[in-house]
Amino acid sequence: MKRISGGFSPMIAVDRKAKDPLHKQIYDAYRSMIVGRRLRAGQQIPSTRTLALELKVSRIPVLTAYSQLLAEGYFEARAGAGTFVCSSLPDQVTWSASSATRSMPPRAASRAVGRRALLLPPYEKIPWLRGLGAFSVSQPAYDQFPFQIWSRLIIRHSRNPHVSELHYGSPLGLESLREAICTYLGTARAVRCDPQQVMIVSGSQQALEISSRVLLDEGSAVWMEEPGYWLTRQVLKAASCRLVPVPVDEEGIDVAAGIKACRKARAVYVAPSHQYPIGATMSASRRLQLLAWAESSGSWIIEDDYDSEYRYGSMPIASLQGLDSNSRVIYIGTFSKTLFPSLRIGYVVIPPDLVNRFAAVRHAMDISSPYFYQAVLTDFMKEGHYARHIRRMRLLYDKRRQALVAGIREEFGSALEVLGSEAGMHLAVTLPKGFRDLEITKHAAQEKLWLAPLSPAYLGKASRQGFILGFGGTPAAQMAHAVRRLKAVILAHGKLAAKE
Repeated sequence: MKRISGGFSPMIAVDRKAKDPLHKQIYDAYRSMIVGRRLRAGQQIPSTRTLALELKVSRIPVLTAYSQLLAEGYFEARAGAGTFVCSSLPDQVTWSASSATRSMPPRAASRAVGRRALLLPPYEKIPWLRGLGAFSVSQPAYDQFPFQIWSRLIIRHSRNPHVSELHYGSPLGLESLREAICTYLGTARAVRCDPQQVMIVSGSQQALEISSRVLLDEGSAVWMEEPGYWLTRQVLKAASCRLVPVPVDEEGIDVAAGIKACRKARAVYVAPSHQYPIGATMSASRRLQLLAWAESSGSWIIEDDYDSEYRYGSMPIASLQGLDSNSRVIYIGTFSKTLFPSLRIGYVVIPPDLVNRFAAVRHAMDISSPYFYQAVLTDFMKEGHYARHIRRMRLLYDKRRQALVAGIREEFGSALEVLGSEAGMHLAVTLPKGFRDLEITKHAAQEKLWLAPLSPAYLGKASRQGFILGFGGTPAAQMAHAVRRLKAVILAHGKLAAKE
């Protein structure tokens, strides 16, 4: 609707030839919108003068209609502010819903949607993702983000925006940001690319969605790390792919096992620098095996490099893409872990001969990512703030990681095995036999402990029960207390093995 002074112009039509007078038509239109909840309690409406101009009628019938609506309690006038839908109207109305708002029975709804939608379970906010705090996976240290610098850059672009930031953009994204990302990836991640191979996306999930539309067909076989990232499985399931679980050990994905299970798989999804959830780093021999298999079979490697900036015992591990001499790797990265998730900016590095196909799919999907925050992020990177922030956070997360590992050792001894604690913003622990992680995580959520269960990370039967524990959002000084609370929850729901 068109924005006008004093509120939004309502979709009201008046007919001078109708039997009802104009004031009655205006009154009926407003009452219908309020009853049908198209206008909500507290919503401002246009002034009588503005509405009369919009409808091209005399102000008198508008005044008459408003007066009646005020008298009946549908409107309220606020001195110096204007006229509003009455704020005391109930949120839950009892009037009969129109056919447009009436819900279909579940079985009828299932018949109404497409087959791809039915491949996914209904969306629900699972217990361990409902809050922020101790052990929440992928939660950065928000209080340590340089908001003053970020705000200054936002103000700079808000006051003098370039026209390119306001118009439709290239499906590849803002060129200056792609240049900054290329410089960063070449230096920090040993990725080989130029700006024309980089596409800016709304996070790694969209990168995977676009990749699946370009590379995969219905029924395509895809290797999946076992255990692996559950949201990746959701995207590939929705693409009607055939998922092939391939076990992960301390060297990363078992390439030989994958070849034995399905040599001609169309693609493989891997996180070689810091596998999710168990944190394995793919060895050099496995990397070379995987690249050789991809070349010989004509398969694609989708590399998810989601938090490899944070490595504590050594320098960050170089990317798999940097070893690829045959353009078989699609490299995905994100700023969700290094900055904050709601920024919704990620990137994908595309083999040169696929760039046009990726661009065509992206343009059909949503044209491009919003340019404004791309421009802000460009300045944040080019002025050196991003590199400084990464260095600071690596030191901070290392202290929090050490505090978590020390707390687990102190409270549990060897009863819990710690996995993948040398990188990233999370580690995994495995439970002794007899414990069920799903049950414990539900009770932990009631205590404001956000434990992600390990067992749902398995595509097949879970061989281990345990938790994925984020440490990015909990100060080191509070970690010991959080671990004690974790122990209390576990003890309340089973018998823990004796502390050694």
